[in-house]
Amino acid sequence: QVHLVESGGGLVQAGGSLRLSCAASGRTFSRYVMGWFRQAPGKERDFVAAISLLGISTSYADSVKGRFTISRDNAKNTVYLQMNSLKPEDTATYYCAKSTDYYTQAHDMRKYDTWGQGTQVTVSS
Repeated sequence: QVHLVESGGGLVQAGGSLRLSCAASGRTFSRYVMGWFRQAPGKERDFVAAISLLGISTSYADSVKGRFTISRDNAKNTVYLQMNSLKPEDTATYYCAKSTDYYTQAHDMRKYDTWGQGTQVTVSS
């Protein structure tokens, strides 16, 4: 069983950068697609990015393409989200998640069965 813990959130000015980390416990981390989602107050949880088992293939929401980069280090059981050129609309709680799939980089949150507690990102204008 995998347990996920996010870190790295905080307050940043528009145009700034943050790097989120998600540390996973358990020996099966490298067997699954991993994803990042975010949820703003009063809104649904939205897909941000996903990465394949070996980190070769990635997928992004249109709203973050070219600004965010997802990566993973299977030796450290950690997945990262580098966020550059942040905008106020990026303000949300960011969640790391483990997919039920070892192949598909799903955008549907129902395809993910394990979630972290979330880390808050606030971008001021």
